Amino acid sequence: MLFLLCQKGNGMIIEIDFNSEEALYLQLRNQIILGIATARFQEGDALPSVRQLADEIGINMHTVNKAYTVLKQEGFVKVDRRRGAVIALNADKLQAMEEMNEELRVILAKGICKGISKEEAHCMIEEIYEEFGGA
Repeated sequence: MLFLLCQKGNGMIIEIDFNSEEALYLQLRNQIILGIATARFQEGDALPSVRQLADEIGINMHTVNKAYTVLKQEGFVKVDRRRGAVIALNADKLQAMEEMNEELRVILAKGICKGISKEEAHCMIEEIYEEFGGA
């Protein structure tokens, strides 16, 4: 079962696949990160409250809270006493590049093991950057 949450007020679109083996909190985290990358979510946008999002998707509040906690730890959101979870990108580019380097090393190693060429990897990266409107 695929759940799609659309809120036109803040441009929020979240897709959750209840049949996926990926944990729900990771799906939620990833969807929010993708929303930031594609400019559906902007700096300063408030996310729905934990209770509201849990009710709308039909999942446990602890699952939403865990996703928000991970996003906060990773520097994508901050918690504002009045507005709740708010998109707040971590300006520490060096730290982000180090994290990206670590994750890319493993992803590229997997690709090499599966016979994906350097050119094919570059092509995928270019396509993803274009998809997200990157330079």
